[in-house]
Amino acid sequence: MQNRSIAFIGAGNMTTSIISGLISSGYCAQNIWASNRSAEKLTNLKNQFSINTTQDNDTAIAAADVVVLAVKPQGMQEMLEAVKLPKVQLENKLFISIAAGIPLQRLNQMLGFPAKIIRTMPNTPSLLGLGLTGIYAPDNISTEDKTYTESLMSAVGKSIWVDSEEGIDKIIGVAGSAPAYFFLFMECIAKEAEQLGFSPVQAREIVQQVALGSASMVCKNASTEIATLRENVTSKGGTTAAALASFNDSKLDEITHKAIQAAIARSREMAKLF
Repeated sequence: MQNRSIAFIGAGNMTTSIISGLISSGYCAQNIWASNRSAEKLTNLKNQFSINTTQDNDTAIAAADVVVLAVKPQGMQEMLEAVKLPKVQLENKLFISIAAGIPLQRLNQMLGFPAKIIRTMPNTPSLLGLGLTGIYAPDNISTEDKTYTESLMSAVGKSIWVDSEEGIDKIIGVAGSAPAYFFLFMECIAKEAEQLGFSPVQAREIVQQVALGSASMVCKNASTEIATLRENVTSKGGTTAAALASFNDSKLDEITHKAIQAAIARSREMAKLF
């Protein structure tokens, strides 16, 4: 991976996860900067990874070839408009946004010029190095910058490129928000297990082990359709068939469709808020 100097503006969980992945992959710690208002967060990052830290965004940005915009969406405008560096120092830098809901056009407005910006959307399993990140790059982004960004996000999991900025909204619906869908289903199973007499600890163990095993079966049988894996568990006229028939009667596919479309619609609405 290209060892460019990189500055993270914002030092939350996702920044920590990406930096951890970079250091583990051999990225030079002296090429990494992090900026944040919280001195405590910066001290923790410095102690853990021996990177450069500062409470001054301009200092971090000036030192970097790549700037990762990792502040909360509602704080993005204030942060970017406060940058005092002259435009000439910013034009050749690559900006990578991991903020949900802020389109490229708006980010350029906040910066005050048409910058080189790539949008990414990682999901929360990135905190464990098991994330899925959607990436979109406009036409003014070089192949080298695209390669660098993909390598950067590979530090926290796998990446998928989308062909249009609308694809980021779709990624949010099927990946960004999706861990919560699985958690909700796991909650429902765990509650039912408790209703059947299992203790909360037993119910939790049952659900997490079944989820882990099921996901592992999908991963380790990449050439097998997920539908086939489902069919392999379902004996005709058996217990699983009865349960799946109930799900189908409740139109689980339509419920899932509506839920994902609701997430996508909300993502598009959020773009108008910032």
